[in-house]
Amino acid sequence: MGDNTMENKKENRAFNEMYIAAKKRLEGKNPTEIARNSGAEFDEEKSILKIKSLDAIFELEYPTYDMKEKRDDWQILTLLHYLDLADNTPILSKQIKFGELKDGLIRGARFDKTVEVELERFLKNKDEKQVIEVFKSLDAKFIDSKADLSAVFYIYPYYPVTISIWFEDEEFPPTGKMFLDKTADYYLTIEDAVGVGELMIKIINERYKKLFCKK
Repeated sequence: MGDNTMENKKENRAFNEMYIAAKKRLEGKNPTEIARNSGAEFDEEKSILKIKSLDAIFELEYPTYDMKEKRDDWQILTLLHYLDLADNTPILSKQIKFGELKDGLIRGARFDKTVEVELERFLKNKDEKQVIEVFKSLDAKFIDSKADLSAVFYIYPYYPVTISIWFEDEEFPPTGKMFLDKTADYYLTIEDAVGVGELMIKIINERYKKLFCKK
């Protein structure tokens, strides 16, 4: 118990330090320019930045960048980093693995393997209709591919995450892969990219439970 408490305190301290630094980097930036570069919308009357994330609209107060509603801490952090780095680079719709990101040789390649393990776990004992319903509920866009199912999730307007799935058959277990757009390096660092990937796994698992594991 003591060890867990210590770990939680360290994690909270690390998050708080990064959160303060992320807000600091946004200080003095023009909100209209931030909105244009990130695909957000700036409501001048209410002084609020609105940004779509999957099936939700996030609202941040300007100039404090405080979130109006409670959200996952690490998602808030990646969002602040996204708003800071976004430069309006157009999406290329060319998929790359995490290991192909600028600094992804070690961290990203390792996460590519983690994703496959986590997606196989998610897909086990689930049928195609269930997976499609989960993905649809998160505003995914389905695309043609060599996989049994491929869906693009807009975690942020210019930051698509693609999940491709091969369902279980008599010979092979279910498998899944996750990809980013080739422009991902313009919007988030490798650490944040992995954070987004972890968040996507968490979100699809939680959404499945919400839709199919009701009490």
